[in-house]
Amino acid sequence: MTLQVQGAEYPYSGKADPAAGSKHRPMGKRHEAKPLINVLVVEDSPVVREFLIYALHSDPCIRVIGTACNGEEALDAVRHYRPDVITMDIHMPKMGGLEATRRIMETDPRPIVIVSGSRDSGEVMTVFEAMEAGALAVLSPPAGIGHPDHEATVRELVQKVKLMSEVKVVRRWPKVQHSPPAPSPVEITLANAPTAVRVVAIGASTGGPPALHTILRSLPKTYAAPLLIVQHMATGFIDGFVAWLAQSSALPVHVAVHDSLVLPGHVYIAPDDHQMKVGQTGRIVLTRDDPENGLRPSVSYLFRSIGDVYGREAVAGLLSGMGRDGAEELRRLRERGAVTFAQDKESSVVHGMPGEAIRLDAAMLVLSPEKIAGALVSLLNHRRGNT
Repeated sequence: MTLQVQGAEYPYSGKADPAAGSKHRPMGKRHEAKPLINVLVVEDSPVVREFLIYALHSDPCIRVIGTACNGEEALDAVRHYRPDVITMDIHMPKMGGLEATRRIMETDPRPIVIVSGSRDSGEVMTVFEAMEAGALAVLSPPAGIGHPDHEATVRELVQKVKLMSEVKVVRRWPKVQHSPPAPSPVEITLANAPTAVRVVAIGASTGGPPALHTILRSLPKTYAAPLLIVQHMATGFIDGFVAWLAQSSALPVHVAVHDSLVLPGHVYIAPDDHQMKVGQTGRIVLTRDDPENGLRPSVSYLFRSIGDVYGREAVAGLLSGMGRDGAEELRRLRERGAVTFAQDKESSVVHGMPGEAIRLDAAMLVLSPEKIAGALVSLLNHRRGNT
């Protein structure tokens, strides 16, 4: 039989009709060149499920080997098909995407990309709980055929799946929930550590959300420096990301607003599709300036302004992420006397951005997120001890 998706068709081989709520369904082999990446699509909506298959099959290197319409079916399908990548819906009957992600990462870890079209605040926060449980990235479903963004969003989905297939995931052990411990102080042996820390700037991409979550939940409510953060993320998820961070942070967390004053002890996250910098008056400036490194917001853009305004009274660093956004600018910050750091390889989901910073000798400190939090506290204590 063949499946029709808005005028496109492709072969399907399985026991059940794809629109039926039955057990996971195997997908038939395609006639193109042998696929290199086997994908399991987990989605309870038949329409969205088949559209994702259609979009993924636009690339000859991808083969959808099975589908599931809830988390229970997903667990069975993972054991049966052993996919290279899983696309995961969040809100599903029987078992949702969060619990399915937890169980997969605890038993048979696979790269998981969350695909969610919901903007409900509760569901979006659940997306980031799934990322904390081990999911690597989040995307919206591609725009429909005929939409001006259709081809671009299909390419984004395909590229993300191909990139995530290269990530080496590790098994996650079940966590016992505890209150966040106070960050252990990190001995700062920098000969010329600044006597004032006026700002902390952080850039992150793939794997960044859980690292930022760990850092922010570990900082005390008395932490006096403002934090400005650029997190590369699919459009539409920043508000939910901020709400998720705010749940466990003792510091106020905001989506940055143009012309707002940068206040001590507050956290500012760059909004969708805007470059963020700090002006000479200490206010946030949001612009629609061109993307840098293909990105808006860009870490490089933020870091340059941090160097211009704060110089050696800044602390800046790069967390887990693909590419090199911010690495060269971090090197320049170090040259200006700022304290710089990079997430270590062992704790990074993807060591692209921090790895490039290390290669450029841009990072004075190379630490895990837990130790980054300790270093941030120690630097402020160092400042107090020298005032």
